[in-house]
Amino acid sequence: MKVAITSGDPNGVGMEVIVQALADLRITEMFTPVIYANPELVKMAKKSVRAEEFQYNSINTASEAIARKVNLVNIWKEKVQFEQGKADKDGGTFAFRSLEMATNDLATNKVDVLVTAPIDKDSINAAGFQFPGHTEYLASMAGTEQVLMFLVSDVLKIGIVTGHVPLKDVAQGITKERIVTKLRMMSESLVRDFAINSPKIAVLGLNPHAGDNGLLGSEEKDIIIPAIREASEQGIYAFGPYGADGFFGSGSYKKFDGVLAMYHDQGLAPFKAIAFDNGVNFTAGLPIVRTSPAHGVAYDLAGKGIADASSMRAAIFTALDVYENRRKYREFASNPLKKQEIRDEERESPRRIE
Repeated sequence: MKVAITSGDPNGVGMEVIVQALADLRITEMFTPVIYANPELVKMAKKSVRAEEFQYNSINTASEAIARKVNLVNIWKEKVQFEQGKADKDGGTFAFRSLEMATNDLATNKVDVLVTAPIDKDSINAAGFQFPGHTEYLASMAGTEQVLMFLVSDVLKIGIVTGHVPLKDVAQGITKERIVTKLRMMSESLVRDFAINSPKIAVLGLNPHAGDNGLLGSEEKDIIIPAIREASEQGIYAFGPYGADGFFGSGSYKKFDGVLAMYHDQGLAPFKAIAFDNGVNFTAGLPIVRTSPAHGVAYDLAGKGIADASSMRAAIFTALDVYENRRKYREFASNPLKKQEIRDEERESPRRIE
């Protein structure tokens, strides 16, 4: 399997965590990495993380990738000066080109899955990138109107209703139809992408204390509760709404397979507090598999060789797992006898398809 890995912002820690994640060559026994960057950036990263022994195979296109080796597609043959730790337009242009080339190769089946290193939104927008983030860009490229930003780890999986929008616009973006759609996408993803049978999903309220029965806001009574009811009628196991502070503070999230938050920081703040080191940003609802580390460009750490590669490793392995789970799901869906065998196995383990 070929895994496309974008450089992210070259002035951040993206290439450093990529090199660290791929430095143990035993990892290439499981997949074939294809990095979209250039030799200068890799050289800088190798020096920063003290991985001078790191080797790669230079190729012109992903079609030339050699199995059991790290491969590098040179996306930038012009002379470029990187300024680690600083945001600039050239860094955004580099990141955009890396993403475009990797996405094009994914669309033409030259690679199988996509792992994206972090970008700086100001820098990449200055370079002509007209999207709030990777999620919206990939949705546009795929021609998909609705996708789900899904932060996942072994202990917590959180989806977001409104995504990258200003806080002042969140309430306007919360509709019953949108919540039901996100719940359906999350439920389908938990089954298809993460092999969880009959997933239970907790839904957070928008207001403090989930509105306190209308005292602190009416969105729960007017929108969120009707959405949960409709989703339940469609066979989705959705529960709530729950006040976000007590829900995470009490550990109630451990009782559910997924959590649907109303807005970006309501979901990402607790997720990163609980699962930052091994958290992964996954885009559900796309026809392709895309993951990313849960952290950002970390300009303050760039060039120091101290960035933690755990989230990048987790992003790579999650992409591999999702790809394999989707393959199995297609096989199961087309083979009723196989599905019956799975049901028999679930009598001992009813929550998860292995």
